[in-house]
Amino acid sequence: MFAEADTADELVTADLEEWALALECMGRPAEAIPPLTRAVRAYSIAGQGSRAAAPAITLARIHLERGELAVAKGWHQRAAALIGTATDSREHGLWCWMGSRIKAADAEPEQALAFAEQACVVGKHLEDPVVESLGLVYRGFFKLCLGDSQSGLEDQDAAAALGLSSDVDPVVGGILYCNVLWACRNFGDWSRANQWTLGYENWCRGHGLEDLSGSCRLHRAEVLGVHGTLKEAEALVRTALDQLALDAPWAMGDALRVLGDIHLAAGDLTEAEAAYRGAHAVGWDPQPGLALLQLEQGQAEAAFSALERSLIGSAWPTLQRRGLILATLAKVAARTDRLERAKQVIAELETQPQRWPMASIRALTSEAKAELFIREGRLAEAIGELQVAYSRWNEIGSAVNAADARLSLAALLIQLGDRTGAELELGTVLTVARKVDSLRLMRRYETLKALLGGTNREAPA
Repeated sequence: MFAEADTADELVTADLEEWALALECMGRPAEAIPPLTRAVRAYSIAGQGSRAAAPAITLARIHLERGELAVAKGWHQRAAALIGTATDSREHGLWCWMGSRIKAADAEPEQALAFAEQACVVGKHLEDPVVESLGLVYRGFFKLCLGDSQSGLEDQDAAAALGLSSDVDPVVGGILYCNVLWACRNFGDWSRANQWTLGYENWCRGHGLEDLSGSCRLHRAEVLGVHGTLKEAEALVRTALDQLALDAPWAMGDALRVLGDIHLAAGDLTEAEAAYRGAHAVGWDPQPGLALLQLEQGQAEAAFSALERSLIGSAWPTLQRRGLILATLAKVAARTDRLERAKQVIAELETQPQRWPMASIRALTSEAKAELFIREGRLAEAIGELQVAYSRWNEIGSAVNAADARLSLAALLIQLGDRTGAELELGTVLTVARKVDSLRLMRRYETLKALLGGTNREAPA
């Protein structure tokens, strides 16, 4: 209808913004660029600088999400000129929020945090839920990246609650959800991810939104994969890949990383390697999944070196996934008999519990400690850590990871001659392996079942 009205020359400038919003809600942000550009021009000619700044900021966001950082910066600078000295305006708050995202893209997390803080202040002063919630969610995100986890989580939860309970448009609602889920995924906060996913899906239904964006589908796919719904997760991430190619091509590498994780959980190592290599080819670090695949392939040394490389630098992807990478590194270090390095990494994780409160990171740390204790001959203590690990995985509903911990526990129990205990663990694993249809779990189960029957003498690592 907007297109028809435009052909008949019936649109006023404000209609151009509404037309662009409709296009974005339909998942076609690239098509929103021409009407937004026209809106900036029309408002500017009419001497309405503040009104022109809003579509300029939206253009900065769309170009940033398309991976066009230089263009995004140009529109952000244009918006600053249009706002001028009106620093107590809604547009200035949105400009600060957009500035935080641009600084993040430039790998300047401290400056990104400062911009997000300014947006919060403006939004709160104006009692504007859009500006305040966007400022809050990004302030929380950058606090998480810089190690202030508890405060960051509080900011993000408050932002999502504020935004989703206010009269925000679907695009803002999607941004809030996307940011919260992005943080959950990269920090391994799977329980919280699932809770906010359900809340957002209910919000979408209440607003008549049936289709999720490519980013939303990707977030949901990884949550499903962690919880063991592997086939549905794979289908969802493949759909997300098609959408991301159009509206967020920068996230293609992350989607391939998620696809690799799903294939690894299912036991399709060839497909997992292809996906991880694809992620790397487009400039995305596929860790720690690639290292776990290399462990499965008997390439522990390569896994160790790759994880160490992933910790170098201060770019925001490194800051986000540091906890997951550290915990995996500790496990691989112990597996390769680098016991001092394993102890060093475990100490970093355990002496900063306020930074790493996520159950998944604590579970991975327990698995790393178990590996270390096994190498030191402290088998009883290793058993205790594996029990903690699978309890943590159960806490967040990650059946596949819990089954992996139980398999390691079964191997130890066999080594100690506890057949009854080993059989109990293997029975639970068999149920999970069949339910999630994981060949990898089934292969490990069959190896240990044969060992329990006396066909081998030593438990595998």
